[in-house]
Amino acid sequence: MKYSFPAFENGFIRAAAASPALRVADCTYNADQIIGVMREYAEKNVQLLCLPEFALTGYTCGDLFLQDTLLRGAEDGLAAILKASEGLNVVVLVGLPVRHNGKLYNCAAVLCNGELLGLVPKVHLPNYGEFYEKRHFIPGMREPECIELAGQETLIGTNLLFACKQLPAFVLAAEVCEDLWSPIPPSCAHALAGATVVANLSASDETVGKAAYRRELVCGQSARLLCAYLYADAGHGESTTDMTFAGHNLIAENGSLLADAAPFAGEDAVTELDLGRMVQERQRNTTFMPETNGYTTVEFELPPVELALIRPVSCTPFVPQDAATRAERCELILRIQAEGLAKRMEHTHAKCGVLGISGGLDSCLALLVAVRACKVLGRDAKDIVALTMPCFGTTKRTRSNAEILCEALGVTFGEINITETVKSHFADIGQPADKYDVTFENCQARVRTLELMDYANKNGGFVIGTGDLSELALGWATYNGDHMSMYGVNTGVPKTLVRHIVQYVADTCGNDTLRDVLVDILDTPVSPELLPTAADGTIAQQTEKLVGPYELHDFYLYYVLRFGFSPTKIYHLARTAFDGRYEPEVLLAWLKNFYRRFFAQQFKRSCLPDGPKVGSVTLSPRGDWRMPSDACNTLWMAELEKLEV
Repeated sequence: MKYSFPAFENGFIRAAAASPALRVADCTYNADQIIGVMREYAEKNVQLLCLPEFALTGYTCGDLFLQDTLLRGAEDGLAAILKASEGLNVVVLVGLPVRHNGKLYNCAAVLCNGELLGLVPKVHLPNYGEFYEKRHFIPGMREPECIELAGQETLIGTNLLFACKQLPAFVLAAEVCEDLWSPIPPSCAHALAGATVVANLSASDETVGKAAYRRELVCGQSARLLCAYLYADAGHGESTTDMTFAGHNLIAENGSLLADAAPFAGEDAVTELDLGRMVQERQRNTTFMPETNGYTTVEFELPPVELALIRPVSCTPFVPQDAATRAERCELILRIQAEGLAKRMEHTHAKCGVLGISGGLDSCLALLVAVRACKVLGRDAKDIVALTMPCFGTTKRTRSNAEILCEALGVTFGEINITETVKSHFADIGQPADKYDVTFENCQARVRTLELMDYANKNGGFVIGTGDLSELALGWATYNGDHMSMYGVNTGVPKTLVRHIVQYVADTCGNDTLRDVLVDILDTPVSPELLPTAADGTIAQQTEKLVGPYELHDFYLYYVLRFGFSPTKIYHLARTAFDGRYEPEVLLAWLKNFYRRFFAQQFKRSCLPDGPKVGSVTLSPRGDWRMPSDACNTLWMAELEKLEV
């Protein structure tokens, strides 16, 4: 059984865009089909159901729209739907023609639990090509007016919002088909007025290339408005006299396509909408300026539910699941890193770039980037100096891999054994050489950085930092040790993505020696190698056994930084994403560990060297993330203590 959690408390609703089969001008039949779909989805805990334009009559009625019989049939059908919706906890949008003050309007009827909440008329009426809507209808009025329809008094107008009392983040607006295709869709104003969800009732006929454009349109509008966007398209049953309709139903959220019913597949689009995420996005976006003048809000009630999410929750949110997209992402990140480093080398007139090469993942990626930077500058890879600095914890495997990697890449390789220098420092401060504490470890890290800095000064170069985003979040770096450099190329790359970038290079380099060593580096346990090796000469200090699995910490980091989600919501998402892989108590324990380390280690992030931003999440104090180093985590930890596993 999939994991369920309180949906409303965490900002989620389940939504559907559906295309019931219909008969042109048979309102009784169409109403029965709509009622069946409405009941079906209400049983599946769908709280929002969007149906196509003119779902009650059919879009292709032509001059039948001017027939009184059809208009009365549509009103009777709406009355039947309203009656059937009593006791169903779902908001439904149904398309129908509406008479008002002697004119016809192409409307979206919004209803819930037997109540007609309002009517939203179409603003932009297409009158070109195969469309001739101005023959029958007029554009809708913006300011709402009173109207009586299907035995109820309600409002009609485009400037209507529908707000859920139990979930303030759920604010619904509607537009109809062509409205989205116009230069300035009504949904632009709806979103600025507070709508987090826009539902589009559409009858978009199918032509070659139109489906792809429709997807782009829906996704682009959801991204521009920081909202969820439902698009319900007319399908089977419409007249085929001049057009064919494919039932291309779509649901997008902030630019991401969550559900896509392929044209002519006869399917509905169903998923959950994360409305809490939309609220967070708007809070952080200072150019999204609210403007509520002229809008009327109608409230409705829905009881909270528990949901097991249908929408995918990736356990690696930094890493695309699709192989082609992932490869493209890796290549772009490498280019960003290399261009940034190239500019810094050029500006500082550096004779060389110096980095510490350990045989581990992060220094491996930094070296790959440095070689690319040399190519950008038209310089020899020999201008990159990679220094291995063995000490108590260095293993033969990592030392060997470091040298093989440097030879394969054609960089300058050197070794500085820091053992005696470290022992000298131990003697200076009275540190026992057999006391394996934090001083024992940090002394080695600082000596390595000292050697790198001095070597760079001596040779007219500068030090390239290797630490990644995940380590910075957890504070898994020695202050003024590996924490410091003159340019940190990996500062925006999380550990889970570092792995995939190195794997991408291994897969595409075309060099067997380089590929083999990269694969072996990928197979090597992540370790700072600051404690003596095990008796068999293998790594004794494995990072993930100490700070926790990086895949969990990267998951937590993504939702903490990118969206500012609460610990409770992040925990529920983790339960969904890692279901069957980690026990709940393990997820919670490492989440607590993440918050403890994240708050306690801010002082290291407050003085980071420069480094290129590669994605939507960064910890640079000059960019995305600023917090006081002495902030308390009390509220976050208290919330976690209340969670039950």
